[in-house]
Amino acid sequence: MTQAGWFIPAQAYVPGRTARPPDGLFDSISASAQPGMTPADLAQSDAFRHGLFYIERGFYWEAHEVLEPVWMALPEDSVERRFVQALIQTANGLLKLRMDRPKAALRLCAIARGLLPEARNVQIMTFGAERVHAMIDSIEEAAICEI
Repeated sequence: MTQAGWFIPAQAYVPGRTARPPDGLFDSISASAQPGMTPADLAQSDAFRHGLFYIERGFYWEAHEVLEPVWMALPEDSVERRFVQALIQTANGLLKLRMDRPKAALRLCAIARGLLPEARNVQIMTFGAERVHAMIDSIEEAAICEI
């Protein structure tokens, strides 16, 4: 299904609860992130933009699928690479929370927080670190309530 240029899966994949999407479903989106692209170009790629779109709409597994090629294309040891890895871990934390695995969600939050700059007002790849910190805060709050 598409909506104004966005590919929206029929349902969010939650392992053990919903059907896994067919292999290759996100290949055309993932292919927009290629090695050699600059962080600015990757920030404008369909893969990065869809990753953010999916996180905001509760498609956490799908976000990981399309953000991973962005992460892989970024220069090693770059702040952008750590930031995208933090986004991926945050999406995974949200997924674990949905799967009723609060301890796993907390572990992923710790990893994500360790990858982010401490300053919350940092803007990386058109996305504010404060938004990721806020997502992590909400995951931790919800996970602690479930333990």
